[in-house]
Amino acid sequence: MKWPDDYWPASPAPKSAADWDESIRQFHADLKALQDLAADPSIDLFAKIPHGSGQTYLRELLLVADHTAYHVGELVVVRRLLGIWKTS
Repeated sequence: MKWPDDYWPASPAPKSAADWDESIRQFHADLKALQDLAADPSIDLFAKIPHGSGQTYLRELLLVADHTAYHVGELVVVRRLLGIWKTS
């Protein structure tokens, strides 16, 4: 994929509610796949990933967790600023 063009959507907002719902579905599917990988006893989390340049499975899992936490935090901030975040 070409950076950054292929990593960002053409529009900052989803085209429809269905597109947003599909993004959420894909997020949950990817999360499940990562959870399955982390829990797979046949995977040595300290082994280098085959397509990397020295990264381990554990490093990549931690990187994804950190990156996801950042974006979830951003969604919380935006919802709070819009007044659509439940506080109780």
